[in-house]
Amino acid sequence: MHRHIYLAAIPAAFVAGLFVSHLSTPAQAQAPDGKLTAQIVDLVALTDADIGAQVPNMGSLRSKGLVVTSNGTIAVQTGNVPKHTHAGSDEIQYVISGSGTFWLGSEQRSIHPGDLIIIPKGMAHAGSVPTSGEFKVLSIKLPPQASGDMQMVP
Repeated sequence: MHRHIYLAAIPAAFVAGLFVSHLSTPAQAQAPDGKLTAQIVDLVALTDADIGAQVPNMGSLRSKGLVVTSNGTIAVQTGNVPKHTHAGSDEIQYVISGSGTFWLGSEQRSIHPGDLIIIPKGMAHAGSVPTSGEFKVLSIKLPPQASGDMQMVP
C-alpha cells in the first residue's frame, strides 16, 4: 500500500512543480547525458505546433520529449494511440486535458484532467474515446522505453 502512495506522490509532486510558473519560450528537451537543465514548462499552454508532427503509424499521437536520462523519460503527448504494451518499461501518465475513456488492461475506464494513470510493464493500454477535447498527458517511462519495445494489441 505504501509503495503505491510513494509511486503516485513522486510524479504528482513533479507535475505540481511544473504548474507553479509559466514560460514564454517552448520547452527544450533535456540531453540524454544525465545533466538536467533547470526549466519550468507550461504543459497546458503547449500547442500541437509546439509538440510537433504526428508520430507515423501511431493514430493521432504527437509527442515531445522533455527529459531523457538513463533512468527514465518524460514527454508531453497529445492525441490518441492504438492499444499496445511495453514489455520493458512501466508508464505513468498524468492527464493534463481531455476526458473520455482509456483502455487499461481489458477494460475501458473514464478519465479526466488531473487523473494519474499507472501502467505496469506488459499491461495493454490506449487512449480510446475522447468526449471532451483531445487527450494531452505527461508520460513518464521507467526505465526509458527501448527501441522496439512497443507491441500492438488487437
